[in-house]
Amino acid sequence: MSERKSAGQAPVVVYDNVRKLYGDFVALDGITVQVNKGEVMCLIGPSGSGKSTLLRCTNALETIDGGRVLIDGVPLPTDERQARKVRQRMGMVFQNFELFPHKNALDNVAIGPVTVLGMSEAKARERAMKLLEKVGLASKALNFPNGLSGGQQQRVAIARALAMEPEVMLFDEPTSALDPETIGEVLNVMKKLADEGMTMVVVTHEMAFARSVADWVVVFDHGKVVEQGPPRQIFEAPHAERTRDFLGHLGWQG
Repeated sequence: MSERKSAGQAPVVVYDNVRKLYGDFVALDGITVQVNKGEVMCLIGPSGSGKSTLLRCTNALETIDGGRVLIDGVPLPTDERQARKVRQRMGMVFQNFELFPHKNALDNVAIGPVTVLGMSEAKARERAMKLLEKVGLASKALNFPNGLSGGQQQRVAIARALAMEPEVMLFDEPTSALDPETIGEVLNVMKKLADEGMTMVVVTHEMAFARSVADWVVVFDHGKVVEQGPPRQIFEAPHAERTRDFLGHLGWQG
């Protein structure tokens, strides 16, 4: 891993031979990968290959059946109360926004710091407003989710995750539910976060984003890591035939 831009940094997340089973189905089969501080790691590969499952195992939304997940060198706890504390250090952005429909954008962003961190409502709303401005939605602060486009709702969801001041951001196919014209506005916010040095793990089908923004790309297939490396290697000179097939099918011929 000496090619990694952030190789000198201590890893924030380490997956050490991680296995996840659903009955007889092996969803994750010995995943060994690390995410360094300040790095954007993109997980790519066909649907159903284990990418989203790994993301959910990262913050203990799913329990693992073998191996270890280390956060800052400490194994992810199995006790739910302790797991919640670790989860607070991670922001997670899902495919389908999951905003509170009865709260406006400002309150959707402010609610976490108030209820989880014990922040005063005034301070939380001040922080929320700054974050909405950061994602380009200050003018939509009083809009409810049903008055926002999909792309705007996803940007509110990103602001909501950032309001908890996470150490790492997890994105689970954040543009898959969006109309094509709104995908770019979400990816631009994510690129800005990357430029600011946010540690990010991104499950994505947006190959252009992975090629231009990621520091490290991991290719999944059938619950295994087929190949991993810097984006230039993965997209221009992949080693594995399965990687070449997958990218070729998407029109990326290297």
